[in-house]
Amino acid sequence: EGGMGTVKQSDDFTLTGSLPSARAHRRFCELLPQEHRSVEESLQARVSLEQILSLPELKANPFKERICKVFSTSPSRDSLSFEDFLDLLSVFSDTATPDIKSHYAFRIFDFDDDGTLNREDLSQLVNCLTGESEDTRLSASEMKQLIDNILEESDIDRDGTINLSEFQHVISRSPDFASFTV
Repeated sequence: EGGMGTVKQSDDFTLTGSLPSARAHRRFCELLPQEHRSVEESLQARVSLEQILSLPELKANPFKERICKVFSTSPSRDSLSFEDFLDLLSVFSDTATPDIKSHYAFRIFDFDDDGTLNREDLSQLVNCLTGESEDTRLSASEMKQLIDNILEESDIDRDGTINLSEFQHVISRSPDFASFTV
């Protein structure tokens, strides 16, 4: 039972071709305590979010905590299994399709996990991008104006939120956007 079923567990690491997944397994094992690095144990083990957040690929990403939560299959969403880790790496890889990247970008931006991007999600998204400090944070009126503009541009059915297909439509017109996130 992995994240979205994009990658299936296999004992011989032929998931995405043996070399990339063997490399991924080695990286995953480096995050585990020495005594849990055998193949059997590592496939059962979970790595804490703190350890995942220390990976160079995520360190500077403003959405790193959210990314980990989206890929975690643990009930408390505070750790990643090897399968979760593989899913995360595959979405971040150059071989992931724009559809997969935009699907996960949407889930990452959907902070309340309700299946739509509402004003609150968009506000959190903007704060992640601009930073939370006093000098970078937008004023309430600037934030309202920006979110009004985003919805004006993206909310095709005018229901006050952006659903996945509306989001993918916007992304298809600006492909750099999805690669910026994932």
